[in-house]
Amino acid sequence: MTALKVFTETLRFLKDDALQTIAKNTEGRKFTVSDFTWVLTVPAIWDHSAKQFMREAATQAGLVTKGNNHKLVMALEPEAASVFCKRLPSDGFIAANRGEDRLDQSPGTQYIIVDCGGGTIDITVHEVLEGGALKELHKASGNNLGGQNVDRKFKEFLREIFCDGIWDEYEQNYPSEVQRMMNDFTVFKKKDKDIEITCSLNLGKVAQKKQDIEHFLEKVQGVSYNEGSIRISKQKLRSFFEDSLWGITKSLRQILSKDFKIEYILLVGGFAESEILRRHITEEFIDNCKVLCPFRPQEVILKGAVEFGRKPHLVASRKSAFTYGVGVAERFNESKHKAEKKFTNKEGTFCHDIFMTLVKADEDVGWNETRRHILNPLESDQTRVNFTFYQTKKQNVMYVDEGGVEKIGSFVVQSPNITHGKKREIELQIKFGFTEMTATGTDKDTGLKQTIELDFMRI
Repeated sequence: MTALKVFTETLRFLKDDALQTIAKNTEGRKFTVSDFTWVLTVPAIWDHSAKQFMREAATQAGLVTKGNNHKLVMALEPEAASVFCKRLPSDGFIAANRGEDRLDQSPGTQYIIVDCGGGTIDITVHEVLEGGALKELHKASGNNLGGQNVDRKFKEFLREIFCDGIWDEYEQNYPSEVQRMMNDFTVFKKKDKDIEITCSLNLGKVAQKKQDIEHFLEKVQGVSYNEGSIRISKQKLRSFFEDSLWGITKSLRQILSKDFKIEYILLVGGFAESEILRRHITEEFIDNCKVLCPFRPQEVILKGAVEFGRKPHLVASRKSAFTYGVGVAERFNESKHKAEKKFTNKEGTFCHDIFMTLVKADEDVGWNETRRHILNPLESDQTRVNFTFYQTKKQNVMYVDEGGVEKIGSFVVQSPNITHGKKREIELQIKFGFTEMTATGTDKDTGLKQTIELDFMRI
């Protein structure tokens, strides 16, 4: 199946289940999909193409319809957690994680949010502003070394123990039993202690083709066989975490080396339930700042997402992940333009493929902010003006065909009234919404306009 189909059907099930649950508790009053604003949480380190993929899945699932897009809000997971944790009292944090502290709400307070998810580690830096809104100080960073990486290490370990194809045969023939073992491991890995994973009779039968199951474990350090279970010492368990903990530590050290005044590290997400992870981060950074983790750290993302959906202004500004621009032409200048970009029309000699910057990478962009630019037609009698948009991670760009510059969308604005010739004004508006961008071009003489949600989905 395609990923889009899987995500669509998952969201459709959640939508239908939500509506059924609501219907049971509203004393006969009927609600439909369009009565609600739906909030989808996504990792902050996802690029725009992934967010657009989720919007498409939500549309196909029936959460919103075309033209009703404002009813779907994308909430970035660490932002959602940050919004909710600001409200938590000191007893809302796990005591072992210095829970006598709460998150300071004084203007100027700076803290790192580490969203420890299953797939991703998602890191954002916030500063509290006057009035309590949040400003993003450092664009989202992180990696794909979340809790599932620990699970993968555990499965690789089982494959190494049950070598010579034993584990592969078991996994192929009894996939539901393997899934049950992995589910048990997901629960056990939250604790920093010896664990026991139950082995099924079928694993024993497959292993028996080579030798008794206990013989596979005899020479493996930190592991033993105990009456139908694999016993794993806490030292061995910790070894499965090494890559993930190294990745988080490295990312945090990079941020702490910058010119910020970080007072807290806030651990959220399901993987933050792990005692091994919390203890490691606390011990590594106890001299730098206070480490806090709320009770039920995955739930704060859910609750924060609801609050963010109601009050998107709670995150006042973000850092732009890319430099965005539009392709234009300007009068040719031999001293600064490439000769091969030169062209001539009845209006004169021009240079095409110029990258006109709309916003730079790492620039502060306010929520709901609109940037305006006035452009003119290239020829006095043209009645259609084409706009093509680009993105790049570079700070400074001259031409749209440079390396690392990607096309992300285009539209045509109709300009039928040519009375003012080249002096006609086309207003280009770039609107930075909750977490997304739209561009609108308007012909000032006629009011004709064209809007696009910039196409970040590059398939």
